[in-house]
Amino acid sequence: MPRRNRPPKRQIAPDVRYNSVLVSRFVNRMMRGGKKSVATRVLYDAFDIMEARTKRDSLETFEKAVQNAMPIIEVKPRRVGGSTYQIPVEVSGGRRLTLAIRWLLVSTKARPGKSMAEKLAGELLDASQGVGATIKKKEDTHRMAEANRALSLIHISEPTRRH
Repeated sequence: MPRRNRPPKRQIAPDVRYNSVLVSRFVNRMMRGGKKSVATRVLYDAFDIMEARTKRDSLETFEKAVQNAMPIIEVKPRRVGGSTYQIPVEVSGGRRLTLAIRWLLVSTKARPGKSMAEKLAGELLDASQGVGATIKKKEDTHRMAEANRALSLIHISEPTRRH
């Protein structure tokens, strides 16, 4: 990574069916071995399953699931005087979305089920209703940050140096 200036963020093209950048990012993260068409088909199949089960717009359900999975606060390790503390820090917008997508996919893969589309549809429906493994992961992260709230006085940005 360059020291002087940050490279600009790449613009992701929206997906074809829903014209949504969020769907496109999810497909890119779900893709394995460069097989984008397979990942797209799996996600669209999951959307069809969700629509059949709930009789509601699947894109709204998907966006609500991702929104519910986004963490507000997380912990970062910080070494102070030979011991490592877990310091709670607020999560920036881009990282919130990245963590939510990652947790949704990890929980989906761990689910029992027949096809990836069925597992993904189930996990997205659970997350949109505020239950499921993804929401549990988010709540565990928040709980850990709350337990270490007393350590938030130690600032993560200032390095400790001896002269």
